[in-house]
Amino acid sequence: MLKNILRKQSKQKGPEMGYKNILFDLDGTLTDSSEGITKSVLYTYEKMGLTPPADELLPTFIGPPLADSFIRCGVKEENARDAVDIYRERYNTIGKFENNPYPGMIELLQKLNDEGYNLYVATSKPEKTSLEVLDHFDMTKYFKEVAGATYDAKREKKEDVIRYLLDKISLEDKDELSDTVMIGDTTYDVTGAAEFNIPCIAVTWGFGDLEEMKDKGAIAVVNTMEELYRAITQ
Repeated sequence: MLKNILRKQSKQKGPEMGYKNILFDLDGTLTDSSEGITKSVLYTYEKMGLTPPADELLPTFIGPPLADSFIRCGVKEENARDAVDIYRERYNTIGKFENNPYPGMIELLQKLNDEGYNLYVATSKPEKTSLEVLDHFDMTKYFKEVAGATYDAKREKKEDVIRYLLDKISLEDKDELSDTVMIGDTTYDVTGAAEFNIPCIAVTWGFGDLEEMKDKGAIAVVNTMEELYRAITQ
């Protein structure tokens, strides 16, 4: 059904309108990773003997660097890296596959890929884990490059990941950057992309604060895959 809708909406083949280079966030944008992440967070607090965050705070772990989230939710700064290591005990074995692509996302990626758009991933999730998740859902084939964080936290903030990606693909010309857009669900996506004058489209199916994303400069808010397709291509 979605394929038919997108086909009807496309009046030109190829990136002749809208943007050419599309940077996607992963968690909360491409896939719903909430189950695996929140269960791994609770596992961490239990193993550390700490009171877990309130349920409404658990989604805030999706998107930002993990150490920052643990500190924000009661873990002492000197223990934050230990918390991340414990989290990964569960997440890297079980949690990463407690995850699903959002309905219609694979069809959208196929459509954009077929039409000649350059698709990339820029995520604060470790790059190795990101590739494992994308491989698991047979999604890696849609992307020209996947850029993620490092396990040692030397590269984990969104702006550092985007810089790493732009260096990998030699995308630094102003004209090329003007044809580039970030797709994400948190303020970190908006502000990280803004470091390179890259606009960001906010998706509503993720876990961020939409009002905050708009306040930080998101150029559009989309509620469906069809709206996202139009925002990219028109």
